[in-house]
Amino acid sequence: MRTRSRLASPASLGAKLVLIMTAVGIVGALGITLLLASIITPSFGQLETNAIAGHVERTRAALTEFQAKVESAVRDYGDWTASYDYMASPGATFERESFSSLAMSNIGVHGMAYVAPDGRIVIARWRDPASGAERPAMRAALLATIAGTDLPRVLAGRNSGGFYARVGTSVAAIGVAQVRRSDGSGTPRGYVLMARVISSKQISDLLQLGARIDLGATGDDEVVTPGSRMLSIAVPMIGADGHAVAATRFSVPRDVSRLGRRMLMLAVAGSTILLLLVLIALRRLIEQLVLRPLHRVESHMQRVSASGSLGLLEEEKRSDEIGSLGRSFNTMLRQLKDLREQIEVQSFDLGRSESAVAVMHNVRNALNPISTILSQGIAQAPPIDRATIDRAIAELAQDDMPPARRRKLSAFVAAAVHAQDDDRQATRRELGVGREALAHVLDIIGQQQKAAHERPTLEVCDVTDIIARNATIARYSQGVSIAFSYPADTRHVMANRVILSQVIGNLFGNAAESIVARGGGTGTIAVALREEADRVTIEIRDDGEGFSPDTAATLFQRGFSTRAHKSGGLGLHWCANSMNAME
Repeated sequence: MRTRSRLASPASLGAKLVLIMTAVGIVGALGITLLLASIITPSFGQLETNAIAGHVERTRAALTEFQAKVESAVRDYGDWTASYDYMASPGATFERESFSSLAMSNIGVHGMAYVAPDGRIVIARWRDPASGAERPAMRAALLATIAGTDLPRVLAGRNSGGFYARVGTSVAAIGVAQVRRSDGSGTPRGYVLMARVISSKQISDLLQLGARIDLGATGDDEVVTPGSRMLSIAVPMIGADGHAVAATRFSVPRDVSRLGRRMLMLAVAGSTILLLLVLIALRRLIEQLVLRPLHRVESHMQRVSASGSLGLLEEEKRSDEIGSLGRSFNTMLRQLKDLREQIEVQSFDLGRSESAVAVMHNVRNALNPISTILSQGIAQAPPIDRATIDRAIAELAQDDMPPARRRKLSAFVAAAVHAQDDDRQATRRELGVGREALAHVLDIIGQQQKAAHERPTLEVCDVTDIIARNATIARYSQGVSIAFSYPADTRHVMANRVILSQVIGNLFGNAAESIVARGGGTGTIAVALREEADRVTIEIRDDGEGFSPDTAATLFQRGFSTRAHKSGGLGLHWCANSMNAME
């Protein structure tokens, strides 16, 4: 479960690899799609173009074949001696036999005409193929078509020819032939024309698909109009002047292009699925071969961080980079274990050295008041000179001493005795302070001996009493006049009394040094106590020279001191460690 949650994290290596593989898959799918599209689409486009060309050619062939049949029929009438004689001398017998409905039905034409070389119409008929009746309107349309057609140009030196023409509202295939004898001899005596109407049904039957004749088309080239599913193709039906008179229009399904699109979609889908399967397989392989071993290393590092035990990682017998990583990691753990053992030995030696130095530092602070008291006692002169007192007593022993003089001497001796008594009381008080300081020194030494074997013992202490005792001692520490202020109410805390007293004494000593460094001979030290939940906070303020805020972060580091002329820097460092030891 943890591995999956890490894989889902955007910042994890697994998530990044998944994103990279997804991006590669998308780019690969797009690349494959473009590649297949560039290959399949043009190929099937060319196939569709070829299919269109085939439809056009087949339509042209059908139109040509339809026209050729009419031309073949008219050629039989043109190379016929009976027609040749008829053009020389038109007669009813030929017209009745050759222009009858049966004859026209047999040759499959709707209209016929004989035209003299000068363009004169010798005979023209248009009969309905079903009923055989004359159709004057279509005959007139045929005559108009003949009048507007340059027949010699149509033949172009040949014996016969053909074209398509608009006859009324219909389109007909027109066949033209010169009238000659059956053996082809003789000067042509005119032209014979035959017309066969072509309908949409006929062209559909010829093409085997749905087609229609578009009378509105005017272009001389085929027109292909593509649609989404169908292709509309228009093939021109060329007239006598070489221009289109109509067009055969039909629609064919775009089977080739649809097949191409389907093949493209299938190819893209297949390649995408294959690429997806490859990516899934790669992801599983990466997870098994890379991510899981890395997760094992990470989990082991977390266990080492949580427990502090530098146990070795269970190595996998692999010869690749992951196996090398595990071996290097275990080598690092062995080196760290050796270094930690060395540091522990060095820390033990350093701790003993620092502890001894800290004890000497605290002893020195505790002996400072004793030194000050002794120095003041030695340097202080007696309040009354002893020789003066002796002379006054000697004079008082004389019997002839005047009463006034005796009273003065008696008052002087009494004052001297009182002054000596006051001096003796002050000396006793100072010696009492010195005794307390000396007892404090003995407590420090005893506590150090006890701390060498066990952790400091905590007990209920009156922190106000400890502050008062240290304030009394601190007044004599630097030979300056220091005014102390602190709460008088009792505050009990759980602490080691001796260690807490040393910490407060150290802080008072530092405050006194700061006042001396400022100059002026006097100063104040104020102590405030603040209870917060289950703790008591002690705040000590002085009006000494202070320190720069930039040094606040290094105050409790070993060796740091704000006194450039002094060596050491163990006081605050020891205080911080001692307070932490009582947690």
